[in-house]
Amino acid sequence: MAAKKKAAKKPAKKAAAKKPAAKKVAKKKTARKPNAAFMKPVQPDAILAAIVGDKPQPRTEIMKKTWVYIKKNNLQDKKNRRQINADPALKALFGGKASVTMFEMTKYIFKHAK
Repeated sequence: MAAKKKAAKKPAKKAAAKKPAAKKVAKKKTARKPNAAFMKPVQPDAILAAIVGDKPQPRTEIMKKTWVYIKKNNLQDKKNRRQINADPALKALFGGKASVTMFEMTKYIFKHAK
């Protein structure tokens, strides 16, 4: 018969002494500042100007106006909402592609802004 070895008992871990909870200082919430690079106005070229206007505007506004155009003209694919189907104006903007994903769209749009 094999002798059973009893597992050596390890001393129980002592609970770490609890430190008194530090008083939380109420921080004053400050308004979030937009990134200066995004807020710098860029000039759209003629192709992009057909969609968002020809005045210099920040990148954020250009994207907002592009989405307004897409939604107004029902260009978002019905089944795959990430896919944007191009009409003639967007096809010129997307370099001749019939559809792009919303993530690729940004890349194509800002090739037409300086």
